[in-house]
Amino acid sequence: MIKTFSGIWPLLLGMMLLQVGNGLQGTLLGVRGSIEGFSTTQMSWVMSGYFAGFLFGSRMAPGMIRRVGHVRVFAALGSMISAVLILYPIFLDPWVWMAGRILIGFCFSGVYVTAESWLNNSSSNETRGQTLSLYMIVQMVGIVSAQGLMVVADPSGFILFAFSSVLVSIAFAPILLSVTPAPAFESTKPMSLRQIMHVSPLGTVGMFLLGGVFSAQFGMSAVYGAEIGLSTGEISGFVAMFFIGPMVFQYPLGFLSDRFDRRILILAASAITAGGAVIGVMFGNNFNMLLVSAFLIGGMTNPLYSLVLAHTNDFLKHEDMASAAGGMVFINGLGAIGGPMLAAWAMGAIGPQGYFLFIAILMIMLVGYAAYRMTQRAAPDETESYAPLMPASTPVAVEWAQEYAIETAHENANM
Repeated sequence: MIKTFSGIWPLLLGMMLLQVGNGLQGTLLGVRGSIEGFSTTQMSWVMSGYFAGFLFGSRMAPGMIRRVGHVRVFAALGSMISAVLILYPIFLDPWVWMAGRILIGFCFSGVYVTAESWLNNSSSNETRGQTLSLYMIVQMVGIVSAQGLMVVADPSGFILFAFSSVLVSIAFAPILLSVTPAPAFESTKPMSLRQIMHVSPLGTVGMFLLGGVFSAQFGMSAVYGAEIGLSTGEISGFVAMFFIGPMVFQYPLGFLSDRFDRRILILAASAITAGGAVIGVMFGNNFNMLLVSAFLIGGMTNPLYSLVLAHTNDFLKHEDMASAAGGMVFINGLGAIGGPMLAAWAMGAIGPQGYFLFIAILMIMLVGYAAYRMTQRAAPDETESYAPLMPASTPVAVEWAQEYAIETAHENANM
């Protein structure tokens, strides 16, 4: 792994800094919105904007890269992100913020598509799995590290927004100055949603529901913390636990995934997530229990994304996996757009505990549907390899994981 890291460290360093900047601005907006008196509903629209922009950016970025090249797209989108981050504290209006979040989501999606294609091109058949794992680790480390920066300055001021902008700007230096050549970019036409639903109903439903849960975590956790009166430091710790959990559970679940019926694991992980959300509903006034709740929810739902993708692959031919990647990401993105808005509606209807109740309901739905699907067909005789991924992955990263699964299957078949 050291040899693998030595060749791609500038790309990984840049991506980690990007995640620090992105993670900081997400939490910061949730806290600052509360300070400015924005309603929960208004903040839900602001937070949903990121996922709408991300969804459409992941569809449009490949065409942009083919027209003008990786470097120009990377630099242009990075400059736009830095500019928007500076504009947030200047225009303290929820609708301006929503427009900014849409633009930032679009730009981050394009940046990730570019960087992920670079990383994939830099890895060989022998190192693709290690590179994918390193990429996921630096993403998690970046987001968790971002939460610690929330306490270095007053969120009601300008400094944290400027700090986030500077981090994003610096992130592009190691990537653009890297000697790694820009790859020739090719994208695969996505499989239709109808086709994916026919191949894997559980995969389709699971991806949609997980989109809603993940966007509620990433977009509304800081809003929830501010709503119940947590301090800035407590909000940072609460948000961080959603991403510390996956660092603990991703690989144990991946190990089990290759040895048991994945539907059982999907059902079990969904049930644990629902249990974690119930803890949040019942003990929301206890900060330590909130940390436990966030740890369980994040620790299960992030690996669930990879589990659902691997389960879908089990029913696909190798030549269809790449085309299914774009469709699966699109399904997840559709769920993600509605997640913050539905979580805000639940919070408005029954109080702050509606945040956790929303997550619990979605996961109970996934438990029920997984149990139902187990009665409809037998588990596949052969399964594809599990590859760790973040729920915010673009189609490029998912196709990258598909390539790894195919290569591993070929290696196992030749042993």
